[in-house]
Amino acid sequence: MLKAFFLTMLTLALVKSQDTEETITYTQCTDGYEWDPVRQQCKDIDECDIVPDACKGGMKCVNHYGGYLCLPKTAQIIVNNEQPQQETPAAEAVGAAANAAATSGATSGGVTASGMAASGVLPGGGFVASAAAVAGPEVQTGRNFVIRRNPVDPQRIPSSPSHRIQCAAGYEQSEHNVCQDIDECTAGTHNCRADQVCINLRGSFACQCPPGYQKRGEQCVDIDECTIPPYCHQRCVNTPGSFYCQCSPGFQLAANNYTCVDINECDASNQCAQQCYNILGSFICQCNQGYELSSDRLNCEDIDECRTSSYLCQYQCVNEPGKFSCMCPQGYQVVRSRTCQDINECETTNECREDEMCWNYHGGFRCYPRNPCQDPYVLTSENRCVCPVSNAMCRELPQSIVYKYMSIRSDRSVPSDIFQIQATTIYANTINTFRIKSGNENGEFYLRQTSPVSAMLVLVKSLSGPREYIVDLEMVTVNSIGTFRTSSVLRLTIIVGPFSF
Repeated sequence: MLKAFFLTMLTLALVKSQDTEETITYTQCTDGYEWDPVRQQCKDIDECDIVPDACKGGMKCVNHYGGYLCLPKTAQIIVNNEQPQQETPAAEAVGAAANAAATSGATSGGVTASGMAASGVLPGGGFVASAAAVAGPEVQTGRNFVIRRNPVDPQRIPSSPSHRIQCAAGYEQSEHNVCQDIDECTAGTHNCRADQVCINLRGSFACQCPPGYQKRGEQCVDIDECTIPPYCHQRCVNTPGSFYCQCSPGFQLAANNYTCVDINECDASNQCAQQCYNILGSFICQCNQGYELSSDRLNCEDIDECRTSSYLCQYQCVNEPGKFSCMCPQGYQVVRSRTCQDINECETTNECREDEMCWNYHGGFRCYPRNPCQDPYVLTSENRCVCPVSNAMCRELPQSIVYKYMSIRSDRSVPSDIFQIQATTIYANTINTFRIKSGNENGEFYLRQTSPVSAMLVLVKSLSGPREYIVDLEMVTVNSIGTFRTSSVLRLTIIVGPFSF
């Protein structure tokens, strides 16, 4: 009976104690927390440390009050280690959000990045409170502070707008009574070196080297990008903190400032005097026919073809810009661009009289009388003169004289057969002999008998023209008993042309 009375009084004492805002200590913690017997409070369980492979898909595990977060590896989490005020409306919102976060952590073992708003993140940045809530008048959080509830309305925390909140390092209270990040880089409160760049972070800052530099010890040193291939297509030039690409002569940088493309010098700045051919990285000049490149390999100089060879033209070579032409002397015409051919003036421009005949020779023409016979000879046929037997004067003269004309080129090679003489009338029992009667005083010719009725005139000395030779070739005929003798003359006019063609 005494024991029952004692238990009843203890229960009433406990109820009265709860009505006077006493701190209640729980030895059982909600999911995600465990009891710390030393500190006599619940402490957060670090699931990222004890749960193997807590996050999948390359996400990183971030421990959270009563659970954990799976966030991208680049995400940054700001945790407020100070005790926030519980009397503000924001703290009330945090209590409900924290309770939701604890419940989520209890059911799924973790929350995603979308659960950050339910974990006590307020507009303006920073965590005002992040706690796993427990039902009851008091909440023992993992950051060693107790939220007391009003016994009249245990779900409401009285607000105190004029009360300042405490923010974590790197944050400051805004005019909206929330913690916002301090930009140490703008405020100048960073301790970065002069050769470093200050990068503001949520709740902190970082000192980095400028682009193109890397940290070596405490100093920022230039990165030689040219040693890290392949940066440039052809040439790389390192500069402090950067680099640029260069191209070899004949190339230019493309729009990407990396690739080198060929310059078509023939289109851009044609320096060739005549023909330009673009090649990879350069160009070459060529000249038209009849020209050759000068020493600067750009201009063209005329080739004097007449000096290169003496066999281009048969007579005379005339150099012209880029070409040459051949000329022939008077009385000749150019054929096939290089050779000279005699012009037959007797067919084109006959200037002889009616009683004259025109005779063309190499390089010219001459007019000879149509009747070359002189007394006592009479003309019997074309170019044939006969001395009548009835005329006493003819007894000591050749019976007939035949006029022939021929033309030879100057400097003709010797010995050379040039003319054949032959008897027109053959008598029985007669002997014919041939000789040069006149016109061979210098021995230029030789008459060689080739048969009983014919002989060949041979040129034995080279002749240079223009010159005219008149040679009388005589054929003497006698009978076998010597009672008959007669002769006839062939008067050969040889015209030597002025040239060897």
